[in-house]
Amino acid sequence: MVTVKNQLNIDIKQVLQRLGYDDGCEPPIRTITLISEYIDSAQSLVKPSYSYVIKNVAWADGAISLVAGSIMFKSQVIAQLLEKCAKVAVLALTIGENIDLKISQLADEGQVLQSSILDAVGSVITENLADAISDELSEIARAYGMATSRRFSPGYCDWDISQQEIVFQALNGNSAGVRLTDEYMMLPRKSVSGIIGIGSRDVADYNPCSSCDNHDCNSRRPD
Repeated sequence: MVTVKNQLNIDIKQVLQRLGYDDGCEPPIRTITLISEYIDSAQSLVKPSYSYVIKNVAWADGAISLVAGSIMFKSQVIAQLLEKCAKVAVLALTIGENIDLKISQLADEGQVLQSSILDAVGSVITENLADAISDELSEIARAYGMATSRRFSPGYCDWDISQQEIVFQALNGNSAGVRLTDEYMMLPRKSVSGIIGIGSRDVADYNPCSSCDNHDCNSRRPD
């Protein structure tokens, strides 16, 4: 079961990376102190919520894939993934709006550094929550002798951001309190949606980035 404790068990280095510090750059002591303070204070701000459904994959071909419930994903990258899968998990998660409000409050008060640090802390916690749910789904898959893929979200590669609407449709109204704007952005801001393929062991190795020549892509994933 995913817990708040798991999400808040974060390393300061994770936050520093979000802020743009690399291993060769020593951050100011003030920054380190603020990161520690906001990791602690985040415990009272974070209100995690998540939802996922596991559906059968009907078929996938070309740039179209169909899953149970007449859910159609339009993306060559996703279709190539789901060709390898018997099932797919569709998920949405958030750490709540309290942290968004605090980030905005700090910015409005002119505390730009503090706002940026809390924003980075929130991003790390959100990613940790997503990783914890991925681990939970991996355990479920292993119980059936299957494996899980990487997580893929609308906006990645050729999967258009407008497909957020289809992801949320697949959740059958249980989107963990996450809602979409007219531009398909998620609110609360610290939220994640997407899919994880479930299939034979080789599905875990599926990485479209390994055959892509766009080495400057911000979303590029290592092999």
